[in-house]
Parts: sequence; structure tokens; C-alpha cells
Amino acid sequence: MTSVTVDQIPRTADGVPLKVKLERAERRRKLKAVGLVLPLFLFICLAFVFPIGVMLFNGVHDDTLLTLMPKTTAALRDWDGKDLPDEAAYAALVEDLKVAWKEKNAAEAGKRINYEIPGARSDMLSSARKASKLTAGPYKPAMIEINPVWGQPDIWGVLKRGGSAYTFYYLLRSLDFQYNAASQVMATPADTAIFRDIFLRTLVISFAVTAATLLLGYPVAYLLAMLPLRISNLLMIMVLLPFWTSLLVRTTAWVVLLQQHGVVNDLLMTLHIISQPADLIFNRIGTVVAMTHIQLPFTLLPIYSVMKTIPPSHVRAARSLGAGPFYAFWRVYFPQSVPGIGAGCLLTFILCLGYYITPALVGGPTDQMISYFVARYTNQELNWGMASALGAILLAATLILYYVYNKLIGVDRIKLG
Repeated sequence: MTSVTVDQIPRTADGVPLKVKLERAERRRKLKAVGLVLPLFLFICLAFVFPIGVMLFNGVHDDTLLTLMPKTTAALRDWDGKDLPDEAAYAALVEDLKVAWKEKNAAEAGKRINYEIPGARSDMLSSARKASKLTAGPYKPAMIEINPVWGQPDIWGVLKRGGSAYTFYYLLRSLDFQYNAASQVMATPADTAIFRDIFLRTLVISFAVTAATLLLGYPVAYLLAMLPLRISNLLMIMVLLPFWTSLLVRTTAWVVLLQQHGVVNDLLMTLHIISQPADLIFNRIGTVVAMTHIQLPFTLLPIYSVMKTIPPSHVRAARSLGAGPFYAFWRVYFPQSVPGIGAGCLLTFILCLGYYITPALVGGPTDQMISYFVARYTNQELNWGMASALGAILLAATLILYYVYNKLIGVDRIKLG
């Protein structure tokens, strides 16, 4: 074998070995690529990953009682939850209530207990005010005399569970389950169990809107794909026209159209199709119609983009081999458009799961979707735990849908353009 001497190593004009020069150039190229991608990566982390992480964390984290009632929660660690706690726990309760009354935190602690035991907030406030005047024990009979709620195991069970900064209460409540006095999971009473019905309603409305947009959008996408480019571009502008107005404006327009004396009812009565105004708004009909109009382009565009890539010669070849028009379309053309159908329907369904404005404006009380309750717990009741838990379950449902779609069709077959 012949060895390469130092003088025989290829060098650049400035004397640097060519291999070293290439490695430096490759390193600079990679650094430039990282520099270009880094802003987008940071934006995704700050605007997407971090908020979702905080939401998931808030759904299982609540240290309110651990912070405001530290002595009581510590005294209840060894309590079995069967009978009432001993005198030491009541003494710790009095000390915590005195501090809470002095620092004006009793209402916040009562609010946390009120999530599980309605009316506990007022009980906590009155108990803290009266307990602040107690000077000596025994505290157990004194506290029960102040308020009979302290003679019930339920409130003590909440305080015991509050000894941990992490809780599954919000997730259980979002699925219509709760804890009993012994901290065992049980079904929520039927008169207060609402969330499973709400999640089912959200799925049903989302599925109905997705099906409606597919039935309406597929023929239009097929027509646009078959027409000459000059005409299809003109019609595509009409498809994209709704994007030129805000979601709120489009929803409000449907309120004008569907109300009792709106354009649709007046037209139907003029044509003698109906004899009196029909209920087209503030119900499920108005919700599905308005959401279908808004979501139609999101289903149509992926289907159209896939159809544009299907060669017309495929169908002509099938026809030349004796297939009828429908058979050629169903066996040759339609299977090639399935990736677009999957992409459009998946996009529409996921967007529908989080709808808030449209059901709130054109839907009735029984048409509000899960996002309405997330907004309610966030803005009105300031219950971040429940809002986060509902959002986490909605996220889980979306991921399950994505998993099922991947198993049935395959994510690698999604085509958006």
C-alpha cells in the first residue's frame, strides 16, 4: 500500500486541508439550518407545548388545602376515614381556621371544599369566624356545636385528600365520578351527572357536521377538479369567500337568516311550504347548519387537492375496458380520493370538537358543547382544575381519534395538497 504524504493532501488556496474545509462548511450549513428553525421551534414550545403542559398539570394539581390548612391535613394523614377524627385533628382545625380568618383565606379554602361539598364555603366562613374566638378545648364538641358539618365524615374526607398536592378529583368529576367519605371512587348522582352527556353531544354534533360537509363538499370538489382551470379558479374564489369574513360575522349572519321572521322562514312561508315559522335557530338544527357552512371549506380543500392529482386517463382506461360510469368512478377514482377524504374529515372533526362561538350563538341550552363549559369554568367560576381536566379529556379524545385513524387508514396517506 502507498501512503499519502503531507504534501499530497489536497488543500485549498489558503493552505487548509480540503477535508477540514468541507467539514467547516457542513458545520456552518447545519448551524444556519438550526438558526432558521429555532424561532419556529421556540414559538411552538411557548404557544403550544407549554400551554398544553400547564393545562395537563393543572388538571391533577391542587395544593389549596395543603397550603391553607397545613396542620389539619397533617393531622389527618393516619385517619382511617371510618369514624370522626380525634381531638388532635379538631385542635389542628381550630388553629388553621384562626390563621385563615386572620389572613382572610377562609373563603378560598371553603371554595375548594365547595367543589366537592356544595355549601361548604359559607360553612367555612362562619366556622372560621366563630373558631377565632375559641380559647381552650375540648375542640371537638365545640366545633360540632359551631357547625354540624364538622360532625360529618364527608368534609373530613375532603380535607384528608387535600393533604396531597395532586388529585384525581377533577378528572373523575369530568367523567361523572366522585369520591365518597371514605375516598372511594363512586358514580356521581344522576341529577348532577352531566359531563358524559356533554361529551357524547360534542361527538355527535362533530360527527354530524363532518358527515354534512363531506356530502356537500365531495361533489363540489369533484366538479372543481373536472372543470377547466379558468372556471374552477373562479369557483374556488367563491369557496374561499367565507374566509374573508370573521367567524363571528358568519355566525351572526345565520342568526339573521334562521330566526323566526328571518329570510329562510319568510321564503318557506311565501312558497307555502310551511304555514308558520319553523324553529330553525337556538336548537340542534341551527347549530349543525351554521357549523357546516363554516367547516365546509376545511373538508373540501384537501379533497380537491387530492383529486387534482388523479389522472383522468385512469377513468377513461376503465371505461374503455367496459366499465360503466359509476363502476369506473367507484372502483378507480374514489379509492384514489380517500386520502383527501380522510384528511378533510379528520381536520373538520377535530376543529368541531373545540367549537364555542357558533353553538353559543345559534344553539340552545341542550346544544352547548364541551368548550362552553371549559370557558364557563375558566371565566365565571374560576375553577382552573375543572377547566383543565375537561380540556385534558378533550385532548385525549382527539389523540384516540388520531390513533384510530392511523390504524384504519394510515396517517402516511394524509394529503393536504
